[in-house]
Amino acid sequence: MSGDVQQFQVDLRGVVDLLSRHIYSSPRVYLRELLQNARDAITARGEVDGGGGTIRISPLTDGAGEFVLRDDGVGLTAAEVAELLATVGRSSKRDIFDLPRSDYLGQFGIGLLSCFMVADTIVIRSRSARGGPAVEWTGSADGTFRVAELDDDLPVGTSVHLAPRFDQDDLLRPAAVRELAETFGEFLPVRVVLEAPGGDVDLTRPAPFLDSRADPDAAVRYGRDLLGAAPLDVIELAEPATGTRGLAYVLPFAPPPGSRQATRMYLGRMLLSERADEVLPDWAFFVRAVIDSTGLAPTASRESLVEDVALERVREQLGAGIRRWVLELGLREPHRLAQFVAIHEVGLKSLVRHDEELARFITRWLSVETTHGTLRIGDLVERYPHVRYAETVDEFRQVAGISPASEVLVNGGYLFDVDLIRMLPELYPQVTVERVDVVGELDRLDPPPLDDRAAAIALEDRAGGVLSASGCSVVVRTMGRDHLASLYVVDPDVLRAMDRSRTKGITGSLWGGVLDRIDDTLGADSGDEEPGARLCLNWSNRVVRALTGVRDEAVFARTVQLLYIQALLAGHHPLTDADRTLMTTALADLVSLSAGLDVDTVDEPR
Repeated sequence: MSGDVQQFQVDLRGVVDLLSRHIYSSPRVYLRELLQNARDAITARGEVDGGGGTIRISPLTDGAGEFVLRDDGVGLTAAEVAELLATVGRSSKRDIFDLPRSDYLGQFGIGLLSCFMVADTIVIRSRSARGGPAVEWTGSADGTFRVAELDDDLPVGTSVHLAPRFDQDDLLRPAAVRELAETFGEFLPVRVVLEAPGGDVDLTRPAPFLDSRADPDAAVRYGRDLLGAAPLDVIELAEPATGTRGLAYVLPFAPPPGSRQATRMYLGRMLLSERADEVLPDWAFFVRAVIDSTGLAPTASRESLVEDVALERVREQLGAGIRRWVLELGLREPHRLAQFVAIHEVGLKSLVRHDEELARFITRWLSVETTHGTLRIGDLVERYPHVRYAETVDEFRQVAGISPASEVLVNGGYLFDVDLIRMLPELYPQVTVERVDVVGELDRLDPPPLDDRAAAIALEDRAGGVLSASGCSVVVRTMGRDHLASLYVVDPDVLRAMDRSRTKGITGSLWGGVLDRIDDTLGADSGDEEPGARLCLNWSNRVVRALTGVRDEAVFARTVQLLYIQALLAGHHPLTDADRTLMTTALADLVSLSAGLDVDTVDEPR
């Protein structure tokens, strides 16, 4: 019996444009929506008579002019089809988004509309498990549809027939259909069968991330395929109240800077998104999770999750599971935790500055460079209640040479380390921190004993005259380390200016001009009042004390020059051409003097 032709409430072409531009990211989702509708129909039939369980897909082939997807689910009555499809086309984008996705008919309708992105004509044939005649609905891209009751004795269930659009038929052919069906529905709890010329192909398989205890090797293999490498560890995650569970794979490599945590998310074992970033806390960048949930709500597009109380609870509980893994690993297998931190340390340090939750449980495992070697923060605060730090690598290298052995000095010059040290009192109230600077540390050093003061002042004057051409003054102080002869000390701002000056000597005219303009700008800001560098001679060192007895001015000058070069090299400062010439000349002259030769008769190097 035929039915009357009726009109959609809106122009269908506008609805299709709305779907493709504002709801769905790609026409590829048509198959996901059809699989979802079929799966829901099978679930509904289970509540009616306990039957159903199979979805069959017949792709478009050269011999078949239509794509067909069949299910043995609950089916539709004529009244349900008319009620649903007569009003599914709404008058605005807002109406489409507001259509209910929680009830079967609402989501069936939106899923059906997605097919118009790949098809000009859609035919639905269905017979309800609740009884009544079979029904056929035919919808066209011109905006018309028709509903008719059929005399045919169709099996219970629904079949969707698609006549492809001229520009989208590839998405209905076997290769694309198989790829899409496996992507979206490989873990569905119903059987999905692809009809192929060589025989039927079962596309579904057990989800290894939902039953890892039964087959842990399969879970690890799945993680290896997901990451492209064997995971460092596998963490089981669950939030029972929303039926959420899955696995988090710990990355065996550091992710790119700035990358966000991404989760492969399933709803009822149907793929929602490959990269959902709202399921785990932002700080969990070091894992890639695969999660399934039956209690979280998708948006209208089924490509992300609704940000609601349930999602917030899931994020909190899954984050707690990852946090618990870190703590337990530290207690049971500290060597493996050290391996984990070594891989992800820079990323962890970048996040603890902004994430108090992460900072509370991970900071103690992070490490910093100190004058007592590389130390974990936990060991550092346990041994030293007062932590001193230098803000830059250059300051650390200068101050480390004169820092008392009884104290600890932390190098804050590496990425994020200075922020990490500054926040220690917030995490460990018993700890205090103090920033040190080069000039202040030099002022802390004791001058030579009173009986040696005159000799030390004379040494300062003589050595200062030798190094005046290098723009370096000389001071004599008593340091606790007898083996250290000299220390090159310079204020950080001055050091940067000197480094620019050295760099100009080895660069071309372009960069030299840029550096000149930087110097001009900084010079104008500072009034051109720039203190020079200082060579600090250690009165406790026997070479320095021996210098006071050297009467030969040539020997004295060359020795001071070599101490100056040695201090530059020890501080990792670049040598200018003048510095290299000074070093070569001083060495050559000392060799000549020790051999009893006149330094003026020694040939200059070519």
